[in-house]
Amino acid sequence: MSYVMVDVEADGPIPGDYSMICFGAIIVEPALARTFYGRLRPISEHWVPEALKVSGFSREDTLGFDDPKEVMSGFDRWLKEQAGKRLFFVSDNNGFDWQFINWYFHHFLRKNPFGFSSQNLGSLYKGLVKDTNQTFKHLRKTRHSHHPVDDARGNAEALLHMKDVMGLKISFD
Repeated sequence: MSYVMVDVEADGPIPGDYSMICFGAIIVEPALARTFYGRLRPISEHWVPEALKVSGFSREDTLGFDDPKEVMSGFDRWLKEQAGKRLFFVSDNNGFDWQFINWYFHHFLRKNPFGFSSQNLGSLYKGLVKDTNQTFKHLRKTRHSHHPVDDARGNAEALLHMKDVMGLKISFD
């Protein structure tokens, strides 16, 4: 089983009406060496300038990005090659990240290799420390830059800390 930490940047609040413009994924394991990065051309004419600004890209930049179906096909192949058959989707904000990845997989490939569920890193940490007012973000080593691979790496570092230092019972096979 493989835990795959994912981070998404988008130009608006929901998939379909707005576009996922880039995402990063990293297989959670001590080396944190297996990563995926995709930049996707917009699928809609709608976009929110403030949302797009977070990513550091302009609308003109995104119009030159890769075909979304090709990116999602590449991500699917990478997951099969690198992560195996049993996958767990984890993210800092799975309510946001999951909706885009799930929608794009189903829209372009008619399937989602992650199945129908995801895990929220923040909720996992809150349960581990038994305090819903706490945040895991101080456990990141990699600076949160809004580059999705950096952000996924920092979140994976936090999950590894929860396992190695805090005693979270989780296995990365």
